[in-house]
Amino acid sequence: MMANQVRAGAQLEEQLSASVQASLQRAVADNAAPRLVFENQADAQAWITDMSKRLEKRMPDPEVRRQFLTSVHYEATRAGLDPQLVMGLIQVESGFRKYAVSSVGARGFMQVMPFWVRSIGTSEHNLFHLRTNLRYGCTILRHYLDIEKGNLFRALGRYNGSLGKPEYPNMVLGAWKRFWNYPVTTASVASPPSNS
Repeated sequence: MMANQVRAGAQLEEQLSASVQASLQRAVADNAAPRLVFENQADAQAWITDMSKRLEKRMPDPEVRRQFLTSVHYEATRAGLDPQLVMGLIQVESGFRKYAVSSVGARGFMQVMPFWVRSIGTSEHNLFHLRTNLRYGCTILRHYLDIEKGNLFRALGRYNGSLGKPEYPNMVLGAWKRFWNYPVTTASVASPPSNS
């Protein structure tokens, strides 16, 4: 993938039931301060140190990296996602570029389509804002995982707008496994699939 390409696909706006819409609205309205969710401070520090080293070439500023990683970890964990999976998705979607915009208009790190703001957000939500983008992206991926009854491959296809095509899910799962795999130390998160 070229440095200036983004991978957002042809995700389409779908009609949401009132209960699903209300649930997603509550999820993106949460403004709690991001924090690392680990059993102890030593595990949190080990994760930040390891992930920071991996991300250093893409984000040279140590404080920007720390804020980014803390926000990714918090938003992924609160959505019931593995933070390292989200790192793989961000790598594929935007190459860790905050202001990435796809040819179909998806925005930010997680390449969120603007129709989501109309559907579940408010006009004040800026998809280029770090926490807003991550909150939307993680909430949307969780929504797709729920629709697909936990099938991550299909949920990733929905996220990208390429349901039924293997390229995108394989790229995200490959990035997760190759670059962001980390021993599980947070509650209820998955490990990347093995090749066996």
